[in-house]
Amino acid sequence: MDSAHSIPPPSTVLVVDDTVDNLMLMADLLKDHYRVKAANSGEKALRILQGDPLPDLILLDIMMPGLSGYEVAEQLKQDVRTRDIPIIFLTAMAATEDEIHGLELGAADYITKPISPPVVLARVETQLKVKAAADFLRDQNDYLEQEVQRRTREVMAIQDVTIHAMASLAETRDNETGNHIRRTQHYVRLLAELLREHPRFRHFLDEETIKLLYKSAPLHDIGKIGIPDRILLKPGRFTPEEFEIMKTHTTLGRDAIQHAEDQLGVGVDFLRFAKEIAYGHQEKWDGSGYPEGLAADDIPISARLMAVADVYDALISRRVYKPGMPHEQAVGIIRDGRGSHFDPDICDAFLANAERFREIAERFADTDKDMAKQAAALEHIVQAP
Repeated sequence: MDSAHSIPPPSTVLVVDDTVDNLMLMADLLKDHYRVKAANSGEKALRILQGDPLPDLILLDIMMPGLSGYEVAEQLKQDVRTRDIPIIFLTAMAATEDEIHGLELGAADYITKPISPPVVLARVETQLKVKAAADFLRDQNDYLEQEVQRRTREVMAIQDVTIHAMASLAETRDNETGNHIRRTQHYVRLLAELLREHPRFRHFLDEETIKLLYKSAPLHDIGKIGIPDRILLKPGRFTPEEFEIMKTHTTLGRDAIQHAEDQLGVGVDFLRFAKEIAYGHQEKWDGSGYPEGLAADDIPISARLMAVADVYDALISRRVYKPGMPHEQAVGIIRDGRGSHFDPDICDAFLANAERFREIAERFADTDKDMAKQAAALEHIVQAP
């Protein structure tokens, strides 16, 4: 590397004093060590400081016509561009209270006139070293903050990709479509946002939790990947034996997510909600659901939100073996399930905003291509020996 490029440029010192002799004295003292800029008033100093590059240090007289040094310092400390430039008051005001006031304004040092040149040079050098160290730490902190943000984005992206991959894997074996996953994801987020200030839920539904619920929702039926095709893809009613097997998808889903978490070796917030949703979304408010027959507030809030979302979507969704139920009829069934199948307050939030759920359903409606995929899946199971 060229030696000219390896030597950093000298620091710049701005001297502010209304007396020409003082400006010349300080310039002569500092010129062999630093770049020197001069201003003969507080107003001129502020004009200089509006431009670039900024000085590394300011030597500032206090008693000046117009703006005093104190007033200049106050303005500099209020400006994000200049607040970190160290200020050394250089003044004939030697009273202790004057020095205290200067330091309270944020000055780095206070030197009284007449000056001692070696003392001035030593204090200027000290403050420039302190500033260089502070600038280095600030740059390092900025870098670390950016690096943390970058790594966080990477982790979030990995989480999203993992969830999408797991949900898509389940989708390949289910007669429901990927749009079902997207719709229920948006339903859950909408319900959570509607209930965020509700007295029963505000302790739980903060912004971060709502994000995690939205992220977790696609895994609610991940356990269906463990259900045999002859049952999973059956278009008609299940026999009692088949239904018992189908019910195990809740436990299979929870256990699969728990296994993934065990492999990581640490607890993960969004996987905690994913486990709750996968395991508990078939529970009912009155205790008649499965797998544990939990009732009321014993059912996790995440699972109660998904219960409404999942049932509504199952009712309105068309399948190759059934048409989708009209929105109004589905809303009526949800209403009938208030206090039996569904948490009454969550049900009320849905009913009061049913049109918004219809809008989500229409935005992510199943296409003819989705129906063809379902038909192919059913054809496969019909032809299987």
